[in-house]
Amino acid sequence: MAVLGDTLAKIAGEKAGIIKEGVPVVSAPQSEEALKVLERVAREMSVPLTLVGRDIHVIPLTSSLDGQTFRLTDNLQSANLPTFRLPLLGSHQLENAATAYAALKASGIPITDEAIQKGFSQVKWRARFEIARRDPPVIFDSAHNQDSFAKLRETLETYFPGRQVYLIFGASEDKNIPGMFAEMKPKIRKLIVTRADHPRALEPEKIIRLAEQAGVESEAASPVESAFRRALDLSAKDGSIVLSAGSMFVTAEVMKAWNNLMSLRGR
Repeated sequence: MAVLGDTLAKIAGEKAGIIKEGVPVVSAPQSEEALKVLERVAREMSVPLTLVGRDIHVIPLTSSLDGQTFRLTDNLQSANLPTFRLPLLGSHQLENAATAYAALKASGIPITDEAIQKGFSQVKWRARFEIARRDPPVIFDSAHNQDSFAKLRETLETYFPGRQVYLIFGASEDKNIPGMFAEMKPKIRKLIVTRADHPRALEPEKIIRLAEQAGVESEAASPVESAFRRALDLSAKDGSIVLSAGSMFVTAEVMKAWNNLMSLRGR
């Protein structure tokens, strides 16, 4: 926000700088405020804008911890759009896949639906609701703003309804931490606050104060490996989910600690 602007319209205006004359534009679903900006710039550049949710639609079919299947339709009611399988979890990942599909088709690159099917079925994206262990669950995620925390909460409710989390949390100093807490508060059993080895990482004491203001129970543990071990110990007692989110730097260190732990145990 410090770089791109403090409103969706300002941010969309900066992002729309990628739009170039003669090059088709594809967008994921947007708020009305952001969409108006994208539509205006597309008109100014005289390029077509394909919008997921308006011009191409996602029809979810099946969903489990092993992945999702879905179908795409368009406003022309094309009968030959295929069914896809995606290992990534969460409804937002279906929107991402639809956006990727539409972008490939708009690009003019000669690629078949069969090739896209194969690509989607094999996609891997680390730390995007990555379930390292199912019981009790250990999940690595890269959510680091209010919107992504809203999607994270929705995905947790979809796959682990009613389950609470021990959230290993750190954040950069420029992030909207109260907004993230507001989205996740109903799911948090306890916040385990830590600090990544990164110059922009906020001190745990400041995050603890924000947690108190938000009414979220918390404690501090550093370094990140200690926070992770504390969350694992708590989870072992009641089966709650161990979740790392808030900072990609923190999650990266949690993932490293998990790999070390698995190596010691011989997997």
